[in-house]
Amino acid sequence: MHKALAGVVLALTAVGVVDAAALDRRVRINNQTSYDIVRFYASNSGTNSWEEDILGDDILPSGYSVMINIDDGSGYCKYDFLAVFEDGDQVQASNKNVCELSEFSFTE
Repeated sequence: MHKALAGVVLALTAVGVVDAAALDRRVRINNQTSYDIVRFYASNSGTNSWEEDILGDDILPSGYSVMINIDDGSGYCKYDFLAVFEDGDQVQASNKNVCELSEFSFTE
């Protein structure tokens, strides 16, 4: 009886840990290019439009990083990223799993 109860408690604990980890959609965005990122977007991979500029009035200078909470309340894990650089270039990274990804780097 005690072994069965311990197994149920362990199983519930494991589910709780997985659920808590899945809720963490914070991703460190690293700018490892020689240009500042002036706009950054993250949208569900299944959509055809970009959400608002996450950086707002800020920029992500060359050589720096920022922690961004990608959680939009949808529970979705797969996102596309779009960085717009100071010279007008745009780099898109598709289908990134923010439930598993803790860091993403834009490089040259």
